[in-house]
Amino acid sequence: MQDEHAPAATYSVLFVCMGNICRSPTAHGVFRHKVVHSGLADQVRVDSAGTHNYHPGEAPDDRSQRHAAQRGYDLSSLRARQMLPRDFGQHDLILAMDWDNLTLAQERCPPEHAHKLRRMTEFCQQFDSPVVPDPYYGGAAGFEEVLDLVEDACEGLLHHVRQQLQLRARPR
Repeated sequence: MQDEHAPAATYSVLFVCMGNICRSPTAHGVFRHKVVHSGLADQVRVDSAGTHNYHPGEAPDDRSQRHAAQRGYDLSSLRARQMLPRDFGQHDLILAMDWDNLTLAQERCPPEHAHKLRRMTEFCQQFDSPVVPDPYYGGAAGFEEVLDLVEDACEGLLHHVRQQLQLRARPR
């Protein structure tokens, strides 16, 4: 029997793309929304970062915010930042949006944390895409595709995180 006063198990997810203004903040906002609506907000931490420091402190791309808002996700509080060495130790799962950013994260990752690095689309349940493509230089359809893939992957990710929290909550 678990002590009702014991702290709940926690889990932390970091989403990573290149500049942290399109894909990773979209994933951050969508997953945060799903975590809150699933009642896990006190157990799951959500963050995002870029492999490059192109837009430090900037809000997500206006197009990302607009398309996300049309589906009920608020990205306005998020600010771009570069991935830091401490991120590897602070997060349980680090999800890259594509192969290039996964490779960059792997190159920077200490060996003891390498198991935490995966691609976002590994959690997709309906779509079969190896990556979440960068919509930055395209039109509205690209931002909608990002949301389709991210929403799908976040459903699978939420299931995964629930399982991990259950495993952590088991008495040893």
